[in-house]
Amino acid sequence: MTSIDNSQRTAAKVAGISGLFAVAIVVFANYVLLSPLIVPGNAAETARNIVAHQLQFRVTVTCFLIYSASVVVLLTALYVILKPVNQGLALVGALFRLVFALLWLLSTLNMLGALRLLGSASYLQVFESDRLEALARLNVAANFDDYYVGLPFFGLAATVCAWLWLKSNYIPKGLAMFGVISSAWCVICAFVFLIFPHFNKVVNDYWFDSPMAIFEMVVSFWLLFKGLSPPEIAEPILPRS
Repeated sequence: MTSIDNSQRTAAKVAGISGLFAVAIVVFANYVLLSPLIVPGNAAETARNIVAHQLQFRVTVTCFLIYSASVVVLLTALYVILKPVNQGLALVGALFRLVFALLWLLSTLNMLGALRLLGSASYLQVFESDRLEALARLNVAANFDDYYVGLPFFGLAATVCAWLWLKSNYIPKGLAMFGVISSAWCVICAFVFLIFPHFNKVVNDYWFDSPMAIFEMVVSFWLLFKGLSPPEIAEPILPRS
């Protein structure tokens, strides 16, 4: 294992900041901005909320875009850190995470499509308002599908990175092993859920990715405040006299 260079140390700080920032902004966008506008089972009321709070809805879209950009910054920093461990696997992890980031862009397009359906353009007048409201709600609901299609890629990226963390000794081995297990668990749950959509009645869907999310946050804190631990260097074996 090569020694840690300055680019890796800088990338560790960038990864720590971008990782924590990404979590903060996506939680804020989903649970503070978007969720209060959604009325389960009532497309008309949801549509009225979106129209009445259009600025809040557009800020949510912007937050999703910023989140996607943050994930790209994070995957770049992780690639710089983990490339010396195994360049091929580091690239695979980065590409898996990039797919996840791109699916968040699809979510923003869905939400902008919902706004368009609830607009006042003349060509929309040929549709009844209740149909437009249902279509808008369908567009917003598509975010759920975007996330769970992207989740296997996120889980695979995290599994690869956790394995490289384990091999590198840059972070505690116990933490890295927890990352491997929790990320692999997320991948399994995500694929099972796509095949059997009622799987979340057996295992709550928050348990699919929560352990992996905890791992990613702890690693971000570690990189930001502790940095990279130097890899262990084996003592040379001296020839017997």
